[in-house]
Amino acid sequence: MSNYQNQVVLITGAGGGLGAEAARQFGEQGAKLAISDINEDKLEQTSAELKTQGFNVFSRLCDVTHEDDVKAFVDGCVEHFGRLDAAINNAGIDPAHNLLADTPLDDYQRTMDINVKGVFLCMKYQIPHMVKQGGGAICNIASVAGIGGAPFMSVYAASKHAVVGLTKTASYEYGRQRVRVNCVCPFITMTDMFEQTLAVMPDRDEAIKKLTQGAGLKRPAQPEEIVQAMLFACDQKNSYMTGHELVVDGGMSAI
Repeated sequence: MSNYQNQVVLITGAGGGLGAEAARQFGEQGAKLAISDINEDKLEQTSAELKTQGFNVFSRLCDVTHEDDVKAFVDGCVEHFGRLDAAINNAGIDPAHNLLADTPLDDYQRTMDINVKGVFLCMKYQIPHMVKQGGGAICNIASVAGIGGAPFMSVYAASKHAVVGLTKTASYEYGRQRVRVNCVCPFITMTDMFEQTLAVMPDRDEAIKKLTQGAGLKRPAQPEEIVQAMLFACDQKNSYMTGHELVVDGGMSAI
């Protein structure tokens, strides 16, 4: 069982899905929480729910594609709590699924801006604080699509490959400063984002069955299952793991 008692954990994209579940589970392990999202209503709802549970929460609206927003959120977290022990760079999108040649350029640019530029900017401002205080842990949220191909999701796959590349490079550059950088690569997970995909399918149950048939477990993940990997990645006892893509895919990549 992880123990984050009095550690400060920053989470982007915390308005719902994996981000909100991460905030809840890290809070249950004693963490002080700094959360952000681009959706003000969802952020306020998550913050209120966490505070109702007795968690210590700092929240700030943040568009991860805007450098000033990211800097203000990270600096605000450190000003509020005095330090930054772990960061979950979770904010991301999954654009409409198309063959590569049918993918609009706008979808490409928006996906790269949020999924790649957002992670880059977050680490750019998180790492100096961690170096200054003597160390820390970063967990970027990639995807199983970041370690292989993903038909009809070329742009998403490219963006998540980039997240894996940023993770591995940063882990090497800052290892001597005791900053560990890993990423989690989930398979299909029952989040709001996946529900939006299911909403356009004629048969929801059949779609889930078809989309998950490549996984050994033959089912999608639940958010709490993916967050377990985040807890492990950032655990101070897990002190020798860095530069690693932690694949949590129900056995999809085993074959």
